[in-house]
Amino acid sequence: MGFLAFILGPLMALLYQLIPNYAVTMIVFTVLVRLLLLPLAIKQQKSTAKMSVYQPLMAEIQEKYKNNKEKQSEELLKIQQEYGYNPMSGCLPMILNLLVMFGIIEVVYRPVQYILGIPVNVITAAAEELGIGGTSATYMQSELIRLIHDGATCSALSADQLASLQSFNTTFLGIDMVGTAGFRLTPLVVFPILAAATMFLSYGISQKLSGMGSQMQGSMKVTMWVMNLMFVWFCFSAPVGFCLYYTASNLFQVFQSFLTYKIYSPDKFKAEYAAELAAKRAAKKAVTTVTLEENGEKVEKKVNQRELDKLRLERARALDAEKYAGERTTPLTPEEREALQPKKKRSRKKAE
Repeated sequence: MGFLAFILGPLMALLYQLIPNYAVTMIVFTVLVRLLLLPLAIKQQKSTAKMSVYQPLMAEIQEKYKNNKEKQSEELLKIQQEYGYNPMSGCLPMILNLLVMFGIIEVVYRPVQYILGIPVNVITAAAEELGIGGTSATYMQSELIRLIHDGATCSALSADQLASLQSFNTTFLGIDMVGTAGFRLTPLVVFPILAAATMFLSYGISQKLSGMGSQMQGSMKVTMWVMNLMFVWFCFSAPVGFCLYYTASNLFQVFQSFLTYKIYSPDKFKAEYAAELAAKRAAKKAVTTVTLEENGEKVEKKVNQRELDKLRLERARALDAEKYAGERTTPLTPEEREALQPKKKRSRKKAE
């Protein structure tokens, strides 16, 4: 996901110029990104409410055609087309949040490269000179910052690059934010614990307020909890700068959940979509009188919406068949194509 870091890195670098503190920059950046994604979060909440309304209808089809997967898929697709419901429409905010998170991970693993803008080859040369070459990119860059802060000098770095590293403010509440907590009892361990605690808090509140928790099947719930527990392990392994970002993001998610629940209540959306579904079902059952021609005579017939759509399709096909009756619809044979070619071109082809 390095390409995402090339987008997010300069933005964070710009913020750092305005707020010369690595940790505060991370918090402000997180809030700004979440504010930009807020309209999509509202759309996701609407999609969740719509899903809760259409879920019983889809479950009914799944049960009815449980032994015929092809027919089941066909009927589910028909439901989506007829009622304008797309179960994947609520996934976009989640995907964007994941992309931003992956980009942030790349930036916090390589802050010297993405925030200070020092080229990779210079970083590698400086690391070799200071005896930390050949290590992982995360360790190399965090150690480079620490060594320069401790007073080390390096000829591989220009005067401006050395000055930017010396002034790079990575301290927050007296803790260096480019370090990794690991599973050790140090002050750094506070940040992965906060990240994990706010993650479970955010997950529980958003599930409860949005109503998504009640829609999840047992296997999906287990999968979500396993993924969350795996993420706890990752927080202890990642630089604490990421833990700070994730904590701020989770706290904003809690605020966002209460805000959207207050202003855009899922119950309100459910009522609207339920009324919409009832209206569409009533329209499908409504009977319309149409005039048809049968055996040369005009007769009136009562049809429902589905039958009316079928008649309209048949009429459109009949008009097309009448319009293009004199035109050929089958492909030309090789002999016919050759016969249509200009005479000179055919002679040249034979000579070859």
